[in-house]
Amino acid sequence: MSDETGEKAEKTEKTEKAEKAENDEKLVGIVLVSHSAAVAASVAELAKGLAGAGAGVPVAPAGGTEDGGLGTSAELIASAAASVDRGAGVAVLTDLGSAVLIVKALLAEGDELPDHTRLVDAPFVEGAVAAVVTASTGADLTAVAAAASEAYSYRKE
Repeated sequence: MSDETGEKAEKTEKTEKAEKAENDEKLVGIVLVSHSAAVAASVAELAKGLAGAGAGVPVAPAGGTEDGGLGTSAELIASAAASVDRGAGVAVLTDLGSAVLIVKALLAEGDELPDHTRLVDAPFVEGAVAAVVTASTGADLTAVAAAASEAYSYRKE
């Protein structure tokens, strides 16, 4: 391979990486809030794995407390939301109880979470998969939230 051909291939690869990074920046971010760090991390891994192309979607688990115990943490949730914010909005899915209450409180405060952060009423696992798959297509926050919420209709009988 000539130097010129090698340089063209390198430039093409750099261009593709730059385009991918630019597209990733436009994706809706997903935060998965659970009372357990292990559950949040596992659901994030499952959703990204099942989504295939969803590996580029910014997904962050926010589970447990700062000391590793069971519970929920406003600080961990806010940090996770900031880490996935690419300017297209952040969808937050929760497991139950106080996780919902803490996210609602953070949203009410107005300055703790990125702009365009939305608590999504959805089943935790199925909703996470649907959200990541939909976000991977470049869909907006409304479409991502709708897809996650529609997961309630998945029947298992």
